[in-house]
Amino acid sequence: MNRLNGKTAVITGGATGIGLAAAKRFIEEGAFVFIFGRRQDALDAAVAELGPNARAVQGSVADLADLDRLYAAVKAERGSLDIVFANAGAGSQLALGKITAEHIDDIFDTNVKGTIFTVQQALPLMGRGGSIILTGSSAGTTGAPAFGAYGASKAAVRNLARSWAEDLKGTGIRVNVLTPGSIATELAREALGEEGMKAFAAMNPLQRMADPSEAGAVAAFLASPDSSFMTGSEVAVDGGLAQV
Repeated sequence: MNRLNGKTAVITGGATGIGLAAAKRFIEEGAFVFIFGRRQDALDAAVAELGPNARAVQGSVADLADLDRLYAAVKAERGSLDIVFANAGAGSQLALGKITAEHIDDIFDTNVKGTIFTVQQALPLMGRGGSIILTGSSAGTTGAPAFGAYGASKAAVRNLARSWAEDLKGTGIRVNVLTPGSIATELAREALGEEGMKAFAAMNPLQRMADPSEAGAVAAFLASPDSSFMTGSEVAVDGGLAQV
């Protein structure tokens, strides 16, 4: 399948988890991919795994100068950009009564500010047929103890897609949200442990956690012409967690 043949993609948070799985799938389907993240060692390992149709740029989505370097690299090598997967995210738990300004800044700088500027800085390189994908979360729909700031940031991401679908009228550029639930990423395994993974798996109707490749497959669909009549939409990859 070569739905993305000749396309150029940027994936933030692309060195691990959903981002890396999406990068693999995009390349399998013919795309050239730039991954962007904060850890140079993880980026180097990812590019070694992804092969010659991948490049890595180190930086933070919360830093406009870093994003400018990313898009300068894209322009210099590829000239234009077809797909932006704004996937970088941050989250931690603090219950109401213990929330700090630093906690809010850490989450919102990455999940909201970072998403906004990842997309805004990319627009001059994009044209008709372009696809923007934002990573949401089931936490943006459901409530969970101590996840108020994180859930609020992901609810904001969902609304950005709705607003940007209006802003992008007439450009031929689409914007949609991929909303994962429990994904068995490396980070999840480290944070939850075996018992925690089992507990999370039991929370959705499919009673398992998703492999990152399952989210990557949906990202490829949203990036491709197969989703050409979708914009402002949300696709839940959550095993039904927030749907029933």
